[in-house]
Amino acid sequence: MKIIFFLLSFTIFELSSAQLRVGFYSSSCPRAESIVKQVVQKRFRTDRSITAALLRMHFHDCFVRGCDASILIDSTKSKSSEKDAGPNLTVRGFELIDEAKRNLEAACPSSVSCADIITLATRDAVALAGGPAYNVPTGRRDGQVSDSSEVNLPGPSLSISDAAQFFTAKGLTLNDMVVLLGAHTVGVAHCGFFRDRLFDFQGRGKPDPTMDPALAARLLRICGTQSRPLNRDPTIFLDQNTSFIVDKQFYNQIKSGKGIMQIDQELALDKLSAPLVSRLAANDALFQQSFANAMIKMGRVEVLVGRAGEIRKNCRVFNPTKPKGRTG
Repeated sequence: MKIIFFLLSFTIFELSSAQLRVGFYSSSCPRAESIVKQVVQKRFRTDRSITAALLRMHFHDCFVRGCDASILIDSTKSKSSEKDAGPNLTVRGFELIDEAKRNLEAACPSSVSCADIITLATRDAVALAGGPAYNVPTGRRDGQVSDSSEVNLPGPSLSISDAAQFFTAKGLTLNDMVVLLGAHTVGVAHCGFFRDRLFDFQGRGKPDPTMDPALAARLLRICGTQSRPLNRDPTIFLDQNTSFIVDKQFYNQIKSGKGIMQIDQELALDKLSAPLVSRLAANDALFQQSFANAMIKMGRVEVLVGRAGEIRKNCRVFNPTKPKGRTG
């Protein structure tokens, strides 16, 4: 029964993602992609960190109920949405999605989904940051459920094999995971996500021996020590060299023991992932193409298409339920 269920689920995934296509809005809203791009360009000019923010939003959205913009829904007094789950409290960029949606509604009312806005905006931000320029298929619909209790995302201290299980459950491969974690080339992390690596790794009372000692010393000065804790939680660039550029430097750094988060460093050490890390570190063209392919593939995870879901008028709230017609 489990095998049959898996095959059925995989078939449904394939059928739904196959209904996405490049240029989906060419007739219903010809300027859709350019409208989103203009909003992203305007924000990028004043805030280059928006690339990392949108990448994180896209990932967190797709890994809970698929790429359906359920992460955008605001909580209500009676219901806590995905946005207020612990892992999502530092997700940002919502106002950019709101602006793009307002502009799209003015041009093409009730035509472009919030799920597609996230996907397009992320694609545009990646290209602006020096990453690959790629076409993404569109035609996603917006979800009608957003529940904070359903948010279960891979944490920064997981082993490679454990983290890979989260990805394979979404139809992604180990190689996809290695490439998608390359998004950390423009990412940041709060000290709280890795502070234990600096002085009490895995409860041993010592620093993580796989971390470059000079980096560990610098991070201790920024993040504080066990005996001198800070009353704040600073952020650190995950890529210490080209922090706002989507490139292969992240992989070079983790090969040198300069990974900030444990999962990042494990990529370069685990026999399952290390060979691909080495290839990506040595070949930027390979990274760029692989990253584009992996982002397109992630954007197909458990999508709603056709008449499923809805096209929200406001990305933060579900559309009002239409009253059923009277009978009799």
